[in-house]
Amino acid sequence: MRILFRLLPTAVFLPAALAAQASLPVPFGPSGRAGAALSLPMQIVFLLTLLTLLPAAVMSVTPFLRITVVLHFLRQALGAQTVPSNQVLLGLALFLSILIMQPVAAEMYEKAWKPLEKNQITVTQALERGSRPLRTFLLRFAREKDIRLFVEITRAPAPRNAADLDLRILIPAYILSELRAGFQIGAVLFLPFLVIDLVVASVVLSAGMIQLPPVMISAPFKILLFVLVDGWNLVVGSLVKSFY
Repeated sequence: MRILFRLLPTAVFLPAALAAQASLPVPFGPSGRAGAALSLPMQIVFLLTLLTLLPAAVMSVTPFLRITVVLHFLRQALGAQTVPSNQVLLGLALFLSILIMQPVAAEMYEKAWKPLEKNQITVTQALERGSRPLRTFLLRFAREKDIRLFVEITRAPAPRNAADLDLRILIPAYILSELRAGFQIGAVLFLPFLVIDLVVASVVLSAGMIQLPPVMISAPFKILLFVLVDGWNLVVGSLVKSFY
């Protein structure tokens, strides 16, 4: 519960940080210290609008993206189209993402949210402080090639160091890098199950059972192999360790 308590204010803070990086106005702040020009109803509307960006932020700037891609490939490789269900896979990916992002969220909470609650800093300062841990996390996994691509697309000046990179460049670069990593892991997961499919198909065709789909025979063998090697432990453990 303490982890969730720290993640909730950070989740509210994250869309505001993204909006600030995109040069959008932030019209709310403690004790009217930032952007008091808008009325309270308009501030509430603005905050609710930022909250609509929360699902996209969770899916884009956390390990949720890589985990869901890998789990989808795994289910396809096993030949189980609906088992586990989408709800189970998304729930597993969500809680693994919370586990991995907890240190980043705790740092954002300590450095930005707590001083903001105590009126020690302004909203602009809180957004700047809160974006630093997120930027550090994204830089660890964003490829230099993808960062260079979006620097060229946005025609931004060449950054002198990593601290000069904006989130508007880091986030899409991170998404591309995570998609590439997820597809690489998914391709590796497919290989042993593909071998089983080829062997079963060769045996079925050589036996003359043309009308019997090889997938029906290979599916139990693939599931049995996955269970014997404790596949869920290996896959989930490897995924989590890849972010440390």
